[in-house]
Amino acid sequence: MLIDVVEAPAPSRRRLTWSSPAVRIGLLGAIVVALAAVYLFTDIPGSFTFALRVRSLTIAAMAVVAVAVGVSTVVFHTITGNRILTPSIMGFDAFYMLVSTVIVFVAGGVAFLRTDALTLWAVQVLVMVAFSTLLFTWLFGGKRRSLHLMLLVGIVLGTFFRSLTEWMQRMLDPLDFQILTDTAFASLTRPDPSLLAATAAIVAGGCAAIVPLVRTLDVLSLGESAAVGLGVNHRRVVMTLFVIVSVMVAASTALVGPILFFGLIVANLAYSYAGTFRHRWTLPAAALLGAVFLLAGQLILEQVFSFGASLSIVIEFAGGLFFLVLVLRKGAR
Repeated sequence: MLIDVVEAPAPSRRRLTWSSPAVRIGLLGAIVVALAAVYLFTDIPGSFTFALRVRSLTIAAMAVVAVAVGVSTVVFHTITGNRILTPSIMGFDAFYMLVSTVIVFVAGGVAFLRTDALTLWAVQVLVMVAFSTLLFTWLFGGKRRSLHLMLLVGIVLGTFFRSLTEWMQRMLDPLDFQILTDTAFASLTRPDPSLLAATAAIVAGGCAAIVPLVRTLDVLSLGESAAVGLGVNHRRVVMTLFVIVSVMVAASTALVGPILFFGLIVANLAYSYAGTFRHRWTLPAAALLGAVFLLAGQLILEQVFSFGASLSIVIEFAGGLFFLVLVLRKGAR
């Protein structure tokens, strides 16, 4: 008896293909490559070689920041057990401004500018890593804290750091204040090549350390009790991941400046876009989505608005609205 085999309709096959995380990640990668090509070769005034060199550095900085912030935020969400908190919301960016203000307040703006860029970057990274490691160890090293308490701690710390920063800024010389103001907004264009190389090396090292722990992150997402029951040394793994996250975020922040809500946006969108909670897909999705947003945003600002606004300001405005929506949805539940 012959049985006719009826092929599935084409639309069903397309839906099945699109449901694969690999296809979605591949599409994001293609979009990033296309946007990078458009940014490189569109509307080049003057020297073609000079423009390519400058724009290549900008694209490299965007890629490093996207990977650092996207990957670290997804890992941070997993080990803290919620999708609202990020290192920036916990007061990290406010502490970066405090560190910069203290340096200018003590040494002066001229000394701040004359200091070797790599040395200044290293000092900022080391101080921020030490602060974040102590904060995360205190908040998450013991018994589980409630989301409201962690948000309250982040708000209080951020307010304290900003108040102390403003107090010192009021006593600065106007020239020193202007020098300090330039560091308050994230700048992804024309990064220092030596700082970019150092940051890229740190981010690459952090990603290399996270890769062997991808399956462990999947287990951690089940909760502390389940992870311990499945044989995970929860405290050791979590503390290790906290240090990795701290180093990656500190390095990227010291490179381009603070971008408060960027990680919150790309991480939460990555969960929905990847269609799975496995970190082998959500981590690259967050990094690629970050690169898409940065490249597309920079193109729109340059080609449509003619540099009429700062990309970091737009991200913080959109991210602030996104943060309020997440908090309200969490509270409703």
